Amino acid sequence: MLERYGHGGDLWTAEEAFGRPKEQFLDFSSNMNPLGPPSVVKHILKDGWRDMVKYPDPAVRELRNKLSLKYDIEVESILVGNGAAELIDLTARVLKPTVTGLARPSFSEYEEAVHKSGGGIYNIPLSPIHYFELQKQDIEAAYSAADLFFLGHPNNPTGKRVPRQVLDMLIQSNRRLVLDEAFMDFVPNEQEHSLLKLASTSEQLVVIRSMTKFYSIPGIRLGFMVAHPDRIRQIQHLQVQWSVNYLAQRIGTAVLDDVDFEQSSWQWLEEEKPWLTRQLEQLGLEVVPSDVNFLLFSFPEGMDIDVKMAQKHLGHQGILIRDASLFEGLNKRYCRIAIRLREDNERLIAGLRHMMAEFMQNRGQADDE
Repeated sequence: MLERYGHGGDLWTAEEAFGRPKEQFLDFSSNMNPLGPPSVVKHILKDGWRDMVKYPDPAVRELRNKLSLKYDIEVESILVGNGAAELIDLTARVLKPTVTGLARPSFSEYEEAVHKSGGGIYNIPLSPIHYFELQKQDIEAAYSAADLFFLGHPNNPTGKRVPRQVLDMLIQSNRRLVLDEAFMDFVPNEQEHSLLKLASTSEQLVVIRSMTKFYSIPGIRLGFMVAHPDRIRQIQHLQVQWSVNYLAQRIGTAVLDDVDFEQSSWQWLEEEKPWLTRQLEQLGLEVVPSDVNFLLFSFPEGMDIDVKMAQKHLGHQGILIRDASLFEGLNKRYCRIAIRLREDNERLIAGLRHMMAEFMQNRGQADDE
């Protein structure tokens, strides 16, 4: 199984499974910005090694100040971490929910963090009828059971934002809410949808952000969270000292200044997402409309192709896709792919077309026999 460790982007396992070097794979299983990393990262890696003999700033002051200016939030409301994964884990440990409401499907690390903190899960099923968009009645049904809601905004693997009316309802009800906005950077008008600003003064809301997806630096591990200063102090108390290394701090501070990179990324996605969506639909695949840089789609029931068959077939062609059936709430027909550059996307479509034609031909021969 390619997702042996619970995630996409595992080129080491792909190398073992398909017998080709890691460098030869075209990876659609990991949702990184194909335009990144920004050019400034190269310069930092080239010149920054001289300062690695020093300890990093334990308070991550420069990056927190830069985030404060960018999002107009008080520095005391910001905590930087070793990727969003660390902050998800720390948040669950501090909040210690008894029962957490989780949308299904959603990122598996929410559940893992809750279980580690001793809590239970209340499932909130998302329906394909609504394109997996969270509904008000689904949240209301969970009110009596859950003392915390942990939601992806936008959600992974569906790519859907939480509707504003649902967010408003949760906030007005004074429920404890954690929002994972790891992919919000890909929304051009993110300030209209993000709750970062509100989280900085709210005692009930925590917002977690990743910097690795948009800036394509997953090997660096970098994320931040915004919450009431009192909550930030509680969570920081549990954080390992020097959690954010020197290079991560320098890179994070520098990329926030790259406005041209932001604009280019939004322009790329505005063009490529509808193109790739149309291409998949023309193959007869059922695509979930996405707000971000990845797409969830399913093979029709009558096609007799499941995601594990597709993953194996494409893997031997050097193309990696994400088995979305591993997300609770999705069946074996579901696949998740990142949106990449046009040349890469064309190769994916060609691979899918070849695979589907081959399976249909084999099925036709079997029917004749």
